[in-house]
Amino acid sequence: MDRRMPTLSDVAQRARVSYATADRVVNARGGVSAKSVDRVRAAIEDLGYVRNVAAANLSQRKLYRFAVVLPAGSNAFFARVRALFVEAAERLRPDRVVLRVEDVEAFDPRALCARLELLAEDGVDGIALVGSDDAQVTAAIDGLRDRGISVVTLVSDVPGSGRDVYVGIDNRTAGRTAGRLITLAHAGGGGAVLPVVGALSAPDHAERVAGLRDVLDGFFRIAPVIEGRDRHAEVEARVAQALDADPAITAIYSAGAGNAGLIRVLEAKPEPRPVVVLHELVPHTRRGLEAGLIDIVIDQRPEEEVTRATETLRALADRRDPAAAGPIVPTIFVAENLPPMPGAP
Repeated sequence: MDRRMPTLSDVAQRARVSYATADRVVNARGGVSAKSVDRVRAAIEDLGYVRNVAAANLSQRKLYRFAVVLPAGSNAFFARVRALFVEAAERLRPDRVVLRVEDVEAFDPRALCARLELLAEDGVDGIALVGSDDAQVTAAIDGLRDRGISVVTLVSDVPGSGRDVYVGIDNRTAGRTAGRLITLAHAGGGGAVLPVVGALSAPDHAERVAGLRDVLDGFFRIAPVIEGRDRHAEVEARVAQALDADPAITAIYSAGAGNAGLIRVLEAKPEPRPVVVLHELVPHTRRGLEAGLIDIVIDQRPEEEVTRATETLRALADRRDPAAAGPIVPTIFVAENLPPMPGAP
């Protein structure tokens, strides 16, 4: 039979003090003699008592204050993530959770660091953010942790920092998957691949391209990477220019956003078009699949990311170990396995 976990009442009884006195010692509220403090601490050690922070927070009606910082702009994926966090904020409000959703300019580490400092000064308990490969951001995350603020990296990790947990897919594996799918589409033959990213300073985009190279280097020619800043018009102009300059391109891998511009290029391009693999099932990529303009969408399941991120922030605030779930496994969509449109009967 499992041994019962000791309670605070057991501690009080062992220390020969009242429950209220033991509670004051455990929760560091003061007003207890040194002799009683020593007896309570000795009882805690003897019994192996572990304070249930979650229960204490509940009994004290603690208000949890979290913030999520997302890239601003026209990125349809992050618009979806933002909407999901807003829904989560409303759902969590009865549990005394205040969840703020804030935007900063995409690919701007200085703006991100400035926002993190403001949130720290405002006294939040935890922050979820989209990582950037920048020494300023790493230092800012470490500074938050030094001040006792939990940090969850979301979608794009900063592994060299002191962040608590990363929530998202394994981006390098996603890039390898794209490379394998492109290889299969070429039926064993070679070709030339055009990678498109928002910015290589975004770890998720850089890791995806690295994964692509893991599979294709030595078998495919990889064209210079286009950094489209996740802007539809910029992606449209630069992809059109690249295809005109290099008619031998047989595949496009878009590891970032701005894909409405890519689809416009493909609509105007005569057959045969390149094989196209890109990320995130959003309205315009869905239409591209249905119209036969793109072939495969690798979707990182934002609903799961938002759920994990909010649960992890709450666990960290309660000083519990977050569930060790590993990377999120993305879903691969083709035209034939698209889910129903949201709200469809």
